[in-house]
Amino acid sequence: MGHPKVAVNMGIHVSETPEGTRFAVRVAPRASRTAVVGVIGEGDDAAVKIALQAPAVEGRANAALVEFVAEWLRVRRADVTIAAGEHGRSKVILVRGRTAAEVAAAIENTLG
Repeated sequence: MGHPKVAVNMGIHVSETPEGTRFAVRVAPRASRTAVVGVIGEGDDAAVKIALQAPAVEGRANAALVEFVAEWLRVRRADVTIAAGEHGRSKVILVRGRTAAEVAAAIENTLG
Protein backbone atom coordinates (compact mmCIF):
# COMPACT_ATOMS: atom_id res chain seq x y z
CA MET A 1 0.00 0.00 0.00
CA GLY A 2 1.50 3.35 -1.08
CA HIS A 3 1.08 6.74 0.44
CA PRO A 4 -1.65 8.92 -1.02
CA LYS A 5 -0.30 11.56 -3.38
CA VAL A 6 -1.88 14.82 -4.37
CA ALA A 7 -0.64 16.30 -7.64
CA VAL A 8 -0.92 20.07 -7.81
CA ASN A 9 -1.86 21.38 -11.24
CA MET A 10 1.57 23.05 -11.47
CA GLY A 11 3.10 19.56 -11.48
CA ILE A 12 4.36 19.50 -7.89
CA HIS A 13 3.75 16.18 -6.15
CA VAL A 14 2.82 16.44 -2.50
CA SER A 15 2.74 13.20 -0.55
CA GLU A 16 1.28 12.42 2.82
CA THR A 17 3.26 10.00 4.99
CA PRO A 18 2.86 8.86 8.60
CA GLU A 19 5.59 11.38 9.54
CA GLY A 20 3.96 14.31 7.76
CA THR A 21 3.54 15.84 4.33
CA ARG A 22 6.49 15.94 1.90
CA PHE A 23 7.19 18.05 -1.16
CA ALA A 24 10.27 18.99 -3.18
CA VAL A 25 11.85 22.42 -3.28
CA ARG A 26 14.78 23.96 -5.11
CA VAL A 27 16.40 26.88 -3.30
CA ALA A 28 18.23 29.88 -4.70
CA PRO A 29 20.30 31.45 -1.90
CA ARG A 30 21.53 35.07 -1.85
CA ALA A 31 18.40 36.38 -3.57
CA SER A 32 17.19 39.96 -3.22
CA ARG A 33 14.16 38.74 -1.24
CA THR A 34 12.81 35.51 0.25
CA ALA A 35 9.78 34.24 -1.65
CA VAL A 36 8.23 31.38 -3.59
CA VAL A 37 9.15 32.25 -7.17
CA GLY A 38 7.78 29.40 -9.27
CA VAL A 39 8.12 25.78 -10.28
CA ILE A 40 11.25 24.20 -11.67
CA GLY A 41 11.33 20.88 -13.53
CA GLU A 42 8.53 18.66 -14.77
CA GLY A 43 6.78 15.47 -13.72
CA ASP A 44 8.30 13.65 -10.76
CA ASP A 45 11.24 16.09 -10.85
CA ALA A 46 9.07 19.20 -10.39
CA ALA A 47 9.87 21.31 -7.33
CA VAL A 48 8.74 24.57 -5.76
CA LYS A 49 11.45 27.17 -6.40
CA ILE A 50 12.14 29.30 -3.34
CA ALA A 51 14.46 32.31 -3.38
CA LEU A 52 16.23 32.93 -0.07
CA GLN A 53 18.02 36.10 1.02
CA ALA A 54 20.30 34.05 3.27
CA PRO A 55 23.63 32.78 1.92
CA ALA A 56 24.35 29.05 1.71
CA VAL A 57 26.98 29.10 4.46
CA GLU A 58 26.96 27.58 7.94
CA GLY A 59 23.38 26.36 7.56
CA ARG A 60 21.93 29.86 7.28
CA ALA A 61 20.01 29.13 4.07
CA ASN A 62 18.53 25.96 5.59
CA ALA A 63 17.45 27.85 8.72
CA ALA A 64 15.92 30.59 6.57
CA LEU A 65 14.13 27.98 4.45
CA VAL A 66 12.60 26.26 7.51
CA GLU A 67 11.49 29.61 8.95
CA PHE A 68 10.00 30.75 5.63
CA VAL A 69 8.12 27.48 4.98
CA ALA A 70 6.73 27.53 8.55
CA GLU A 71 5.41 31.07 8.10
CA TRP A 72 4.09 30.32 4.59
CA LEU A 73 2.20 27.18 5.70
CA ARG A 74 1.27 28.66 9.10
CA VAL A 75 2.87 25.98 11.25
CA ARG A 76 5.50 26.12 13.99
CA ARG A 77 9.15 26.04 12.90
CA ALA A 78 9.50 22.80 14.86
CA ASP A 79 6.93 21.24 12.48
CA VAL A 80 9.11 21.85 9.39
CA THR A 81 12.23 19.82 8.67
CA ILE A 82 14.49 19.21 5.71
CA ALA A 83 13.96 15.50 5.10
CA ALA A 84 16.52 15.22 2.29
CA GLY A 85 19.06 17.42 0.55
CA GLU A 86 20.39 19.35 3.51
CA HIS A 87 23.68 20.07 1.70
CA GLY A 88 22.32 20.76 -1.80
CA ARG A 89 19.91 23.13 -3.49
CA SER A 90 17.33 20.41 -4.19
CA LYS A 91 15.57 19.43 -0.97
CA VAL A 92 12.57 17.54 0.33
CA ILE A 93 10.56 19.36 2.98
CA LEU A 94 8.60 17.49 5.65
CA VAL A 95 5.74 19.38 7.29
CA ARG A 96 3.83 18.09 10.30
CA GLY A 97 0.36 19.42 11.06
CA ARG A 98 -0.78 19.91 7.43
CA THR A 99 -2.36 17.41 5.08
CA ALA A 100 -1.16 16.92 1.52
CA ALA A 101 -4.32 18.67 0.31
CA GLU A 102 -3.60 21.70 2.54
CA VAL A 103 0.00 21.96 1.34
CA ALA A 104 -1.08 21.49 -2.28
CA ALA A 105 -3.66 24.27 -1.86
CA ALA A 106 -1.03 26.60 -0.37
CA ILE A 107 1.29 25.96 -3.32
CA GLU A 108 -1.52 26.50 -5.79
CA ASN A 109 -2.69 29.70 -4.06
CA THR A 110 0.85 31.09 -3.99
CA LEU A 111 1.69 30.26 -7.59
CA GLY A 112 -1.88 30.39 -8.88
